[in-house]
Amino acid sequence: MTFEGWLIFALFWVVFVTTPGPNAVNCIGNGMSFGFRKSLWGVAAILTQATLFLLLSAAGITALIAASPTLFGWLQLLGAAFLIWLGVRGWITAGRPVEARPPPARSIYGRAFLIATINAKSVAGYLAAFSQFVQPDIPIWTQMWAIVPTALTITALSYTTYTAIGAGLGRVALGAVLNVWFRRVMAVCFVVYGVLLGTYSATSRGA
Repeated sequence: MTFEGWLIFALFWVVFVTTPGPNAVNCIGNGMSFGFRKSLWGVAAILTQATLFLLLSAAGITALIAASPTLFGWLQLLGAAFLIWLGVRGWITAGRPVEARPPPARSIYGRAFLIATINAKSVAGYLAAFSQFVQPDIPIWTQMWAIVPTALTITALSYTTYTAIGAGLGRVALGAVLNVWFRRVMAVCFVVYGVLLGTYSATSRGA
């Protein structure tokens, strides 16, 4: 990968991971509810998913999934249902006080990993990255030495920042009416993302 190619890829990845989506909403919610340090388990889960998807994309597995409309459509529907469930659950629990004792790290990690994995934006982003920025005349695993550290560093910085924003909001408005409504707004975001994902899936399956 040339320096110019790497720079374009880095700029693409900045836009890819900083555009608000389910991962960002989850990071903000974690920060508000559990504090910054505890919520970093959610960032670790996103980085795990990113590493996995990068390797699968390099191996061509992600392209195979996207090339099967039926399989990809069902995966999207399952993801949409999960996001909508998270949104409805978040709306219901928004009025409850935040538990003084946060959930175990594995719970925060597992939820964040699921949200990151079912996000259709992830598959589209990785496919775009590997179709537009990987040079076909150079072995893919050679180029991964530049792609993986760049992608993971930018991803870590982005979602750590979202987590810090959430933690800051939690300190300012924890227990206040604003906190309840902000959590409900984030719950609505999950529902909207789920509906959009499900609608896109139904459209692609019907095409």
